[in-house]
Amino acid sequence: MAKHVPPAPPVRLRAPHAGKRPLHVVLVEPEIPPNTGNVARLCAATGCPLHLVGRLGFRIDAHAVRRAGLDYWHLVELHQHRTLAEAEANVRALALPGERAPRTYLFSGHATRSLFDVRFERGDLLVFGRESVGLPEELLEERADDVVGIPMPGPVRSLNLANAVAIAVYEALRSLGALAATERSPGAVSAR
Repeated sequence: MAKHVPPAPPVRLRAPHAGKRPLHVVLVEPEIPPNTGNVARLCAATGCPLHLVGRLGFRIDAHAVRRAGLDYWHLVELHQHRTLAEAEANVRALALPGERAPRTYLFSGHATRSLFDVRFERGDLLVFGRESVGLPEELLEERADDVVGIPMPGPVRSLNLANAVAIAVYEALRSLGALAATERSPGAVSAR
């Protein structure tokens, strides 16, 4: 007879100090509505603002985007920008005088540096490209020091965008010490 093991309590974020956001998630020209909706839900769960850059492959009010984000869209701090440079400038403008400017990390399936080797800091930007082609090659070449990736020991060439964002966000939050196990909150859901 199997012993019943109660589910582990969900992991919740500590409140960011001085109102500073833990991280900024940036999607450059996302193409698939459910991926963006899932990333929005992740941002609602983690307190990370979501920045959408450039031309989207869908309307932000599209049913598939809303459906994937479920009932959490009102909890998402959503920003739209024409360019990545505009997004970076807007985020840097949030830094207080004397504060370190946030760094930008460009995620690529062709990176030679692992996100597990990065020392993230609060306010950093995690940037992801289009599902079909990723970030522009010229950008990755110009800013090679900012390029990081998720190690994939298997034969697959890439991960689903929403999965990659989730891995990166939770690793960055873990390395920041921004995650702590707490008592189960009312209405919290955990995977079983």
